Amino acid sequence: MTSIESKFSHLTAAGRNGFIPFVTAGDPDLETSLKIVQALADTGADIIELGVPFSDPMADGPTIQRSSQRALKNGTNLNQILGLVKDLRKSSDVPVVLFSYLNPLLRYGIKKLRDDAADVGIDGVLVTDAVEDEAKEISDLLTEKNIDLISLVAPTTTDERLAKIGSTARGFIYAVSRAGVTGARADTSADAEKLVTRVRKFTDLPVAVGFGISTAQQVRDVWRYADAAVVGSAIVSEIEKHTDTADLPEHIKSFVSSIIPEFAKSTDEI
Repeated sequence: MTSIESKFSHLTAAGRNGFIPFVTAGDPDLETSLKIVQALADTGADIIELGVPFSDPMADGPTIQRSSQRALKNGTNLNQILGLVKDLRKSSDVPVVLFSYLNPLLRYGIKKLRDDAADVGIDGVLVTDAVEDEAKEISDLLTEKNIDLISLVAPTTTDERLAKIGSTARGFIYAVSRAGVTGARADTSADAEKLVTRVRKFTDLPVAVGFGISTAQQVRDVWRYADAAVVGSAIVSEIEKHTDTADLPEHIKSFVSSIIPEFAKSTDEI
């Protein structure tokens, strides 16, 4: 059983749903990024998605695009991100998923990434633009080191493709709540619940829903029908707005606590 499978097994046994925050590694700088990730782990994140900055993040909205630009401007690369996870492992065993486009991974080398990721304690990899045979090849390589390749599906994914993805997926399925790019929204899409229902016809894996989730009420809504909620742009936006805050990691910790329903006082107070 992989670390991600074990995490969802424990959540199920406890009758809980999962909370998965996303941040871009190296934003606003590598040292602060590590402290933010540690704060997320301390806040109660069940899994952390760590974005690999990329120069052409087509699936991301402007908020995460800008975070990638800031991280790249600071020289953040995969070697440094692996080092960040290695440092995180000194204080936390929270499962970590690298969230990346294919190009940076190919430049690094998939086999080298697999070996180095296993050495530092990375538990999963999500590649936004790897499909079909390419994704299966990567998944097979990662599986040799007990690392899950997380599959991404969207409302536009056909049942035929859902069946193929469901037959080879590992860890959990990441269901995009709506078509389009990432970014916080005032409400969640009804398409997300329909998509999760469709996904469950083809796999017993847990399903996490992301894109556009930014409040405790939206997390609660997702928890009605999915196993976990992913919050990304809302957190990245707070990092951007409060970069010069004296204790940015503590601010992010407080903000994330307001999104996790078990910590939020009430919907009206968020």
